Amino acid sequence: MGRSRRTLPEELLLLALDPATGTTAQPQSLDLGLAGAQLVELALAGRIAPDGDRIAVVVPRPTGDPTLDCALELLRRRGAPVRAVHWIGGPRLGLRQTYLSHLERCGMVHAVPGQMCGVLPTTRYQATDTAISREIRSRLDSAIRTGVPPDPRTAALAALAHAVGLGKHLYPGNEGRSSRSRLRDLIRHDPMGGLVAHAVMDVQNGAGAQPRRNPAAGARSAAEPVRGVPMQPRHGSMARVVAH
Repeated sequence: MGRSRRTLPEELLLLALDPATGTTAQPQSLDLGLAGAQLVELALAGRIAPDGDRIAVVVPRPTGDPTLDCALELLRRRGAPVRAVHWIGGPRLGLRQTYLSHLERCGMVHAVPGQMCGVLPTTRYQATDTAISREIRSRLDSAIRTGVPPDPRTAALAALAHAVGLGKHLYPGNEGRSSRSRLRDLIRHDPMGGLVAHAVMDVQNGAGAQPRRNPAAGARSAAEPVRGVPMQPRHGSMARVVAH
């Protein structure tokens, strides 16, 4: 996939990146959201499709994006549709760091090394082109402000942002309450985004064992870790991204 179009995991991560501190908001639940964003991106690319509350591979052909193709291959190896909540709640970790490193290689962020408590090495990430982050935010703001149904990509981004708890980061305080509510409501405009967003929230709420009757309706909120490519300890993530 070319750089002319950013993937949903990249957009979600840039949306969560605090330009002042170089840290990511909601770091634990963001890992879940990135796993979900991969599913939506694969669906937009025509590689997978929802099958009730499950995900089925319909075209196993690679997309050309190594991280997405790794997820696609793992889904293909399952041999049968997998419940979205089980996939997102799986044991693979490190997806946030994988995408931060990817964005750094693409020149979209740069790493700023530091230390925590004067001992632990940490890495903060600053966006190199704030216009990109502004454009992503502008799409959400426009959908919230106008009430016009957004395109599927923006609707899915809104659903994922709500699912991982970014609403209070993007629209803080009492003055942001109505915007947070409208962000939540955008979940209904994309069935795949709604399915994945609800799966993200179900994992956080420990409700993964119960099948969902209507994955495209309703909404809730957020916080915990999950899936990726490199393996890391489950509870080792920190508010500041640590360079392991």
